[in-house]
Amino acid sequence: MAVVCPTVTADEPHEYRIQMERIAPFAHRIHIDLADGVFTPNRLIDVMQVWWPIGVKADMHLMYESVKPFLAQLKDQRPHMVIVHAESVGNFYDIAKPLHDLGIKMGVALLQHTPVSKIKPAIKDIDHVLIFSGDLGHFGGTANLELLEKVKEVRKLKEDIEIGWDGGINADNVKDLVKGGVDVLNTGGAIQRAKVPEAAFNKLSNLAGMAHG
Repeated sequence: MAVVCPTVTADEPHEYRIQMERIAPFAHRIHIDLADGVFTPNRLIDVMQVWWPIGVKADMHLMYESVKPFLAQLKDQRPHMVIVHAESVGNFYDIAKPLHDLGIKMGVALLQHTPVSKIKPAIKDIDHVLIFSGDLGHFGGTANLELLEKVKEVRKLKEDIEIGWDGGINADNVKDLVKGGVDVLNTGGAIQRAKVPEAAFNKLSNLAGMAHG
C-alpha cells in the first residue's frame, strides 16, 4: 500500500516548528528536507536542529554536496532513513555501512537528468530510491510522469526495493503515481499549504488506496 508522507521544508527553526506542528496530529511518516546551500540554491535547517514527534518515522532527505561529514550527527538523530543524492560526492557504501550498522535505512535520490544506471553498482546497499521531480530546496515543482519509466528500471534492478517520489504530488496525479509503482508519496505544498492539512492528507491517502483497488 502506498504511503503519503508529509514533507517539512524550512530554512529556520521557527518555520520548522510551524510546519511540523501542522502535520504532527495525523502523520505517521514524515519527510524532512535538509539543504546545504551548495548542492542547492538555498540553505535549509541544520541537521542538529531537526526533531520530530515520538512514534513518527522520519526520513531525512540530505540535499548535500557531501554527506560523509555529517554522519556523526545522523548517529545522534537516529532517523528511520537517510536519503542522499546520487549526484553528491563520495560512494554509496561509505554512507550505507555506518547507517546500516545503526539500523538506519539508506535511500538514494535521482535528479531528473540522472539515469538509473548511476546506482546499479550499489543497488544491494540501497533500501529506497527517490525519484526527484521537484525544485531543490523548495516546495513545489511539477510531477513529470515521464519519470515513471525510472520506476520500472529500478524494479528491474531490485524488485522488492521501496520507491519514493518527490515533487508536484497532488490529487490529480496521485493515482497515476501509485499505479506507476510509487510506494512513498512525499508531499509538501499540497498538504502544508492546504486550508485544512489533515483533510488534504486524508484525500491523498484515500486516492492512493483507490489506485491499489
